[in-house]
Amino acid sequence: MGQRNGCEERSKKLELAESEAVKAKMDVQDNKEEAEEQKAKNQRLKSILGVADLKNGAIGLYNIAQSCCLNSVLQVFLMNIHFTRILRRITVPLCAAQKRNVPYQMLLLLEKMQCGKQKAVSPIDIVHCLSAYKVKLFVQHDAAHLFLTLWNLLKRQMEEPELVEELSNLYIICVQEHLACQKCSLETKRNSTMLTLPVPVLDSNSQMLRTLEDCLEYFFHPEELTDRNMCFCEQCGRKTPFLQSMKLVHLPQTLTIHLKRFCFGSSAKVHKLSHRVPFPQDLDFNAVLTENQCEADDNEKAGWRYELFAVVAHSGSTDSGHYCAYIRSLTEFKWYCFNDSHVCQVSWDDVKSTYGHSNLHWGETAYLLIYMKKHPE
Repeated sequence: MGQRNGCEERSKKLELAESEAVKAKMDVQDNKEEAEEQKAKNQRLKSILGVADLKNGAIGLYNIAQSCCLNSVLQVFLMNIHFTRILRRITVPLCAAQKRNVPYQMLLLLEKMQCGKQKAVSPIDIVHCLSAYKVKLFVQHDAAHLFLTLWNLLKRQMEEPELVEELSNLYIICVQEHLACQKCSLETKRNSTMLTLPVPVLDSNSQMLRTLEDCLEYFFHPEELTDRNMCFCEQCGRKTPFLQSMKLVHLPQTLTIHLKRFCFGSSAKVHKLSHRVPFPQDLDFNAVLTENQCEADDNEKAGWRYELFAVVAHSGSTDSGHYCAYIRSLTEFKWYCFNDSHVCQVSWDDVKSTYGHSNLHWGETAYLLIYMKKHPE
């Protein structure tokens, strides 16, 4: 009797074990199929977006020591999948140098933003890192200047020449400067590079430029250098009137336009220009500039069609202001507003609210416009 009960008990245990084994095998198969499906989906995305950039999400950054400007600029960098492809391939520095290495600290911040489940993370480590390079805490920073500072530190501290080259190709604008004597027609040319297009929002007569296209056209418009601005001509042997102009040679994948809204007034005090300057979602430089304002072949100009990726907006005055960033996710194709730790989805109408208004001097106005090159159709 006892033996029979023991056999029955072992038989039941065996059946249970076999059932659990079958179930486990089915679960493994299901998980394998799910993993294969996810892998195929990721491969499809990678073919469009690049390596390891599938987890970019809308994660906020806490304000540390008035870091709204830094937070906005960091978001513009880290939400750009073309930039993060470069960042993920840097060489990890030696332990002693890690705390002062900007690319590495930005990579750590990116991982923190993507791996956690928080709605916002602290940028305290990158803040301390940048303080070693005179990016001070509790200071009202200028977003255009901070963007330039960050980019230069990234370029200087990347050890791999190929990554430095990729970073330059991603952001650098190439122009050709022309200087022509109006007496003898002697002309000099010089190629130069820029990280941003610093376009004025007023003309030389202090008249408001009405659209972004007007600002760009005026930026590349020839300027006469007369009176006290005359230059010395070696051929004439004296100071003569010159015509100064700039021609566009090359535009990068990520194009940053700086709307020069801060200027010196008659009292030598910096003030903000808040008037309305509309900017388009789609921007074609071939439709903005004339042939005389370009020094590029047809293949180069074929890639001069852009779509808006981000807007860094400023509200308040020069003495007491606040920055936030509007960014279009390159994975979801939705607009988000990154206001320090608070992130929310917004509409194009919300982005257009940063055009500016002459009667709202404390209102939110676009300061940096970041455009992304369109894929060829």
